[in-house]
Amino acid sequence: MFGDLMGMMGKLKETQTKVEETKKRLSTVIVDESSSDALLKISLTANREIKSISIDDTLLGDKEQLEDYLILTLNKAIEKATAVNEAELAAVAKDGMPNIPGMDSLFK
Repeated sequence: MFGDLMGMMGKLKETQTKVEETKKRLSTVIVDESSSDALLKISLTANREIKSISIDDTLLGDKEQLEDYLILTLNKAIEKATAVNEAELAAVAKDGMPNIPGMDSLFK
């Protein structure tokens, strides 16, 4: 019994290490998003850290339009980055979890 418990604890510790390594790696995964007309381009990491914003000069004359572009494009970029982040972390967590009946549905 204790062997199984110790084995599970070791596996959980290993999974925790893998999750931390994955989080670090996700800081290097770049997600790019642009407005539908490509006047605004945003790059951020899969950990949702903004790396760059490129604004076409034509947007600089209309503050309200620029704000709308930023909101829409940033939200799309964050949504993409979040999907990548969650998929990667869920895969690592699922791989490292002991086989407990009913737990597999939590990582879908």
